[in-house]
Amino acid sequence: MVSKTDDIPASVPSCNSVDLGQDSETSEKTDNKANLKDPCACGHSVGAAVMNGDGGHDQTEEAESKQDGSGDADPGEEPSEQEVIVIQDTGFTVKIQAPGTEPFDLQVSPQEMVQEIHQVLMDREDTCHRTCFSLQLDGNVLDNFAELKSIEGLQEGSLLKVVEEPYTVREARIHVRHIRDLLKSLDPSDAYNGVDCNSLSFLSVFTDGDLGDSGKRKKKGSDLEQIDCTPPEHILPGSKDRPLAPLQPQNKDWKPLQCLKVLTMSGWNPPPGNRKMHGDLMYLYVVTVEERHVSITASTRGFYLNQSTTYTFNPKPANPSFLSHSLVELLSQISPAFKKNFTALQKKRVQRHPFERIATPFQVYSWTAPQIDHAMDCVRAEDAYTSRLGYEEHIPGQTRDWNEELQTTRELPRKNLPERLLRERAIFKVHSDFAAAATRGAMAVIDGNVMAINPGEETRMQMFIWNNIFFSLGFDVRDHYRELGGDAAAHAAPTNDLNGVRAYGAVDVEGLYTLGTVVVDYRGYRVTAQSIIPGILEREQEQSVIYGSIDFGKTVVSHPKYLELLEKTSRPLKVQRHAVLNEKENAVELCSSVECKGIIGNDGRHYILDLLRTFPPDLNFLPVEGEELAPESQRLGFPRQHRHRLACLRQELIEAFVEHRYLLFMKMAALQLMQQKANKENKMTALPESGTTVPEPSSNITETQSTPTASPEASETTTTPEVSTTPETTTTPESTPVPEAETETPSASTPEIPTSADAEQTPATQDTATTNGTLEPAASESQNGGCDSPLEGKEAEENIPGLAQAKELAESLASEDGSGIDPKSREVVLNACKAVGSISNTSFDIRFNPDIFSPGVRFPEDSADDIQKQKQLLKDAAAFLVSCQIPSLVKDCLDHSALPMDGATLAEALHQRGINARYLGTVLEFVDKTPAKAQLEHFYRIGITELITRCAKHIFKTYLQGVELSALSAAVSHFLNCLLSSFPDAVAHLPADELVSRRKNRKRRNRVPGGGDNTAWASLTPSELWKSIVTEAQSYYHFSMQCESVDQAVEKYGLQKITLLREISIKTGIQILLKEYNFDSRHKPAFTEEDILNIFPVVKHVNPKASDAFHFFQSGQAKVQQGFLKEGCELINEALNLFNNVYGAMHVEICACLRLLARLNYIMGDHPEALSNQQKAVLMSERVLGIEHPNTIQEYMHLALYCFANGQLSTALKLLYRARYLMLLVCGEDHPEMALLDSNIGLVLHGVMEYDLSLRFLENALAINSKYHGPRSLKVALSHHLVARVYESKAEFRSALQHEKEGYTIYKNQVGEAHEKTKESSEYLKYLTQQAVALQRTMNEIYKNGSNASIMPLKFTAPSMASVLEQLNIINGIIFIPLSQKDLENLKAEVQRRQQLQESGKAEEQPEDSQPELDDKIPIDD
Repeated sequence: MVSKTDDIPASVPSCNSVDLGQDSETSEKTDNKANLKDPCACGHSVGAAVMNGDGGHDQTEEAESKQDGSGDADPGEEPSEQEVIVIQDTGFTVKIQAPGTEPFDLQVSPQEMVQEIHQVLMDREDTCHRTCFSLQLDGNVLDNFAELKSIEGLQEGSLLKVVEEPYTVREARIHVRHIRDLLKSLDPSDAYNGVDCNSLSFLSVFTDGDLGDSGKRKKKGSDLEQIDCTPPEHILPGSKDRPLAPLQPQNKDWKPLQCLKVLTMSGWNPPPGNRKMHGDLMYLYVVTVEERHVSITASTRGFYLNQSTTYTFNPKPANPSFLSHSLVELLSQISPAFKKNFTALQKKRVQRHPFERIATPFQVYSWTAPQIDHAMDCVRAEDAYTSRLGYEEHIPGQTRDWNEELQTTRELPRKNLPERLLRERAIFKVHSDFAAAATRGAMAVIDGNVMAINPGEETRMQMFIWNNIFFSLGFDVRDHYRELGGDAAAHAAPTNDLNGVRAYGAVDVEGLYTLGTVVVDYRGYRVTAQSIIPGILEREQEQSVIYGSIDFGKTVVSHPKYLELLEKTSRPLKVQRHAVLNEKENAVELCSSVECKGIIGNDGRHYILDLLRTFPPDLNFLPVEGEELAPESQRLGFPRQHRHRLACLRQELIEAFVEHRYLLFMKMAALQLMQQKANKENKMTALPESGTTVPEPSSNITETQSTPTASPEASETTTTPEVSTTPETTTTPESTPVPEAETETPSASTPEIPTSADAEQTPATQDTATTNGTLEPAASESQNGGCDSPLEGKEAEENIPGLAQAKELAESLASEDGSGIDPKSREVVLNACKAVGSISNTSFDIRFNPDIFSPGVRFPEDSADDIQKQKQLLKDAAAFLVSCQIPSLVKDCLDHSALPMDGATLAEALHQRGINARYLGTVLEFVDKTPAKAQLEHFYRIGITELITRCAKHIFKTYLQGVELSALSAAVSHFLNCLLSSFPDAVAHLPADELVSRRKNRKRRNRVPGGGDNTAWASLTPSELWKSIVTEAQSYYHFSMQCESVDQAVEKYGLQKITLLREISIKTGIQILLKEYNFDSRHKPAFTEEDILNIFPVVKHVNPKASDAFHFFQSGQAKVQQGFLKEGCELINEALNLFNNVYGAMHVEICACLRLLARLNYIMGDHPEALSNQQKAVLMSERVLGIEHPNTIQEYMHLALYCFANGQLSTALKLLYRARYLMLLVCGEDHPEMALLDSNIGLVLHGVMEYDLSLRFLENALAINSKYHGPRSLKVALSHHLVARVYESKAEFRSALQHEKEGYTIYKNQVGEAHEKTKESSEYLKYLTQQAVALQRTMNEIYKNGSNASIMPLKFTAPSMASVLEQLNIINGIIFIPLSQKDLENLKAEVQRRQQLQESGKAEEQPEDSQPELDDKIPIDD
C-alpha cells in the first residue's frame, strides 16, 4: 500500500498515528440526536481535517482496518498496548503516619513524584492543615521531586512518616495562604470574580449531592406519589417569562460557616532585626468569632500568641502561648467556634465532588453574579499589589522567563509515547500559565498599573513590559498599517497573527520557533501579549531581521536556514515558495508572506513573528483594480469593500478547497484513462505500490447537489471534509470511492493503526481542532450510509476501472518522477494537473502564494505565468466559499447535522466550514432566499442576534475608549439601556462629583490610552445607537436591517432581550447583577449603574493538543461505530488516561471523553457507571465551558436519561427542567433541539402519571418537530405516537386514535407497509380501537342501566417504567446491542482496573489558566 508519511511532518505524530477515527468525527460532535433516518449524518469536525474515505458513506469500514476485510483489531494495535502499559506500571499502597493521627493507607503509582503525596495530604480532611513537613522512609528524608519508583526500599506496605519541619518566611506565607484557601473553600466569590481559575457549577443543587449515593440512600422504587413534578411556571411551554435569577440557584453550601472574623497580616511586619534573630518570621492579626482580638507570631518553630496590640508592639509570648506547628491547631485552642466550624467546613469540603473544586486550565468568566459581600482578605490584598503570578515564589529566580519556558518545552524529546506525553503536558502547562499571566498583565496595562517603556510617547503608542511579557496596544502607531486600513487593520492583525502562531505551532517543525501570543480585549482596548525574543530589546529591529520585510515588502531579505525550515511547513500549510523583488530589483526567495519576519535570538533559536498573512487573502473582501472575480462571487455582490485589507481565508477553507480540487483531479484523470482504454483495449499492468507516495491525497467525497442558484460548475460541488455529505449522493460514476492506502506512521512508537492515506490531516486544523461537541446529531445506525457490507465500497470501486487506475497512476508518477511510465499516462496527469491548478505538472499539489495582491509587493517578470495561476486559484477559492461552503452549511442546518444554539456555536459552525464571521450577512441573505426558510427560522434568528450583538460590540469598543474609570459602570449601564431597554429617553447619570474640587487638573493628569472627551458617551441615545447598529450591519456585514429600536428588532425577527443581553455580555466581558430586569418598561430604564458588577477581559490564545490521546479517542470512536463496543470502550478509557496525563483533570476534551464513555456504559447495561461518568461530564462542562453553554445543556439531558434508568425519577425531572430553563434563556423555545428536550420531559412525566403536564410538553414537541422536520418526517410520526400513548393512559381514545392514525400514515408513506414500524403502528391502532369500543360499550351500559350496571373492568394501566425507558432510548438515538453476561463481567473488571490506575494518577497537580476557545470542542461520538 502507499506510504504517505512524507506529507505529514513526522513531528506531528498526531497527524496520522491513530486516526482511524475519521469517521468518528461524524457521529461525534454530538450525540446522535435522533437523526436516525439521515443516511449520512456526518458533520465532520475540522478537527484533524481528516478526509473521510468516500465522503462519509460506509466510512466506518473504509477508514478502519477494513482494508483487510476482517473486523478484528488490527495487528498494528499490539505495540500501542505494550507501550501504554509502560506508562502506568501497576500502583501500590503505602502507609502514612502523621503526627496525632492513626496511620492510613494511600494508593500511589510509581510515576508519581513525592510532591504529589504532599498535595494529597494537604487536601485530606485530617491532615489538610499541615504544609511544612517532609516525608521520611526509615529516617531518610525523601526528595520532593523524586519519582516514587526511583526511591530505594519503597515498596508495597512501606511506612512513610510525616515529620514537621522548621518554617522559613516563605513556608510561613505558604501556610497562611493555604489556611486561608481552606477557610474560603466553599466560598464562590473567586468564581464570580473570575480569579485563580475558579468557576461555577450548579449540578449538585439539582442532584442534592452525589448521584452515586442518592440512589442507594433513598429506597429504590421510591413511591411515585412523593415526587413533586410541577415545573416552575416559567419553564412550561408557551410561557413568555424569561427570569434571570434561576440561572444561579442558591447553593445551600455557600452560606458560609464563619470560622474567623479577620485573619490578616499585622501592621508590625516585617519583624525588626533583634526579633528576626529570635526566629520571628512574621506577625498576624486575628479577630475570632467570639470578638477576641489576638496577635500571633509565626516563628521558625511554629505559631504562638504574642502580647502586641494594635498600637503597642510587644513580641513576648503571651501566657499561655500555645506554641503549635499549625495555625489551625493554635486557633482551635483559642476559639471554640473556630474549632467547631472549621471541622464542619472541612467535612463539607471533602464531600464535594473533586470536579467542583479543581482549578480549570483557563479562566472562565461568569456574565452574571449575585451581590456578594466584600470580606477582608489578607492574601488577596497582598496579591493585588505584588506581581505574584501563579506561583513565582515557588520557583527559584522569582519571575518566570516565559520565552525560555515556552521554547524549552517544545524542544523536549518526542520519540515514544511516554516522552510525548511528558512534552505535551509541559507545553500545555506552560501555555495555560502564560495565558493567565498575559491576561493579568494586559488588565494591569489598561488599568494604568504598568509603566510604559516609552513613556514620552502619546498613550496610544506606548508599549509595556511586565513579568517578562511584552504588551502592545491594537492601534496603528507610526502609520504602520496606513495602506491596509489604519486602526481597523491594527485591530485585526493580532488575531490573524494568533491564527498564524496556532497553525505553525500545530505543524510543530523542529528548529522553528514562534512567540507565545495571547490577544486580550479589555475595556474597549485590544492588547497583544507576547513572550520576548532574547536580545531583541537591545538592538534595532532593522539589524535583527534576517528574513522577510519590516516595511511591507519595500526591502526584503532572505536566509537559507529559514527557507529550509519554512519549506517543511509549506506542504501542510499550503504555502507556495515564491520570489519577490526587493528595492534593488533583485529577486528574493521566500516561503511565507513578506511580513513574516525571521529573527535569530541571542539563544541561537530561529524565531518567526508577524504571521498575520499566513493564509492567502480573501478576494471577496479585497477589491483590486482590473481584476474580475468568478461569476458566482459577482452574482452575490462581491468583491465588497472591507474595513481593512487583511481579510484572509481561514485554514479550514483552504483544506476544504484543496480537498475539492483533489476530487476533480482524480475524476479528470479517470475519465481520460477511460477514453484511452476505450481507444486501445490493453490493460495497464498494476504497478507495485509499496513505498510509493500519493502526492497530496485527500479523500474523495461524494458529490452533493448544491443549491439551484449555484452555477453549473458549482452544482457539482463536493462537500468538504468538515461538511456532512448529502443524502442525495449523485450516482455518477465519478463519485465512487478511491481506494484507501495504508500509511506507515512516522514515528515508530505511535500506535500503529492503519490510517488512511487519504487522511491528509493538517496539523493546524488540529490545533483549532475539533468540532462542536455541541450540536450535530449524527445517527449511529445510519452511519454507514446504508452500505450494509463493508465490501460495498470496494466493489463499487472495481466497477469504475478508470478511477482505480487513475489513483494508481498518480501514485506511481509521484514515486518515480514519472520514469518508466508511458508518455500517454503522463499526459493524462499533466492535463488533470493543469485543469485543477496544481503547482506541479506531475502530481497533485495545490499551494497558495500569500503575497498575491499585497500592496507594495512586486514579483519578478519570469514568474508572471505563475502569478496569474495563483491569482486564478485565489479567485476560485473565494468563489468556492460562497458557492459551496455557505450552501453546505445551510444544508447541514436543514438536515439538522449542524444545530447551532447560540452565537458561539453558530460561529463555530461557520468556522468549521471555513466561513469567516464577516460572511454572516451573506449567510443570512442566503437563508432568506432558501425555499425552506421556515425550517431555518431558528438558524436565522440566532444569526440576526449574532449580527446585532457583533455590531453593538464594535460600537461599544470605541464607546468605552472615551470613558474614564470613575464613570465606567455608569457608561456601561447607559449603553445597555440604549441597546435593550424600551425606555425611550435613557439619560446617562454622570457620576455624582463628590470630588469636584480640582477637577480640571485631574482630568489632564489622568490620561487614559486614547482618552478623548470624557463625557461624550453620556449623550448617546437609543435611537442613535440603533441607527449606528443598522449602519454597521450594512457597512460591515452588507446586511440591511430595517429597525429603529430594540422593540422593532424583537418584533420583526422574534428575538429575546434576555438572549441579546447574554450575547452582548459574553462578547464584551460585562458582568451584571443577577436579578430580574424589566426591559419593557416605558417609564424607567432597565439598568442602573449598580447593576454593572465588573468588566472582564475576553481572551484568545493557542490551545495545545494532546495528540496521542486524541487518536486513541478517535480510534475508540471508530471501533464503537463498527459495533466493537468492548474494544472501543478500552481505547476510550485509554484516551481518558492520556488526556488526564496531558491536561490534568479538567478540559473540554476530557468532558467529551467522559460523555462517550457514559454512553457506552449505558448501552452495555452498566447504568450506575454511566451515571458516574456522565455526572463528571456535566460538572466539567459547567466548569470549563460555562453553566449555560449549549454543550452543558446537552450534558444535562444525557444525565437525566441515565438518572431515569437508575430509578431516580425526581432527579431526572429536575435535570430536564434545568436544561429547559437554560435552553429558553440561550435560544428561546422555537428550536429543533427543544423538541427533543420536551419529548424527554413528556415521557418522564408520563412515567410518573402526570398526564396533563406530559401532554403539554409532548404536544409542544410535536409542533416543533412538524415545523422543523416537515409534517411527513419520521420524527413527527414518533411524536404522534408518544402523544397517543398519553391520551390512551387518560382513556381519551378518540384523541389517541387520531394521533396514532397520523403517525401510521407517515410510516406507511415513508417506509412502506412491510416495515416493522408501520406494523407496530397498525397493531397499536387495532388495540386502541378495541379499547375505545370496550369503553363505549361500558358507557352505554351505564346510561342504560344506571348505577346497577354490571361494568366490565377496563384496563387503565400506568405505563411501565421499562416501556417509558424504551421510548426515551429511541428518541435519544440509543440502540442497544445484546451482550452476554460474560462480556459484561470482563468489561467491568477491565474498566475498574483502569479506573484505579486513573485514581492513582489523579493527585497530579492541575494546570491552571483562560477560557477555552470555541474551536476547541472535541468531536464526540454519541
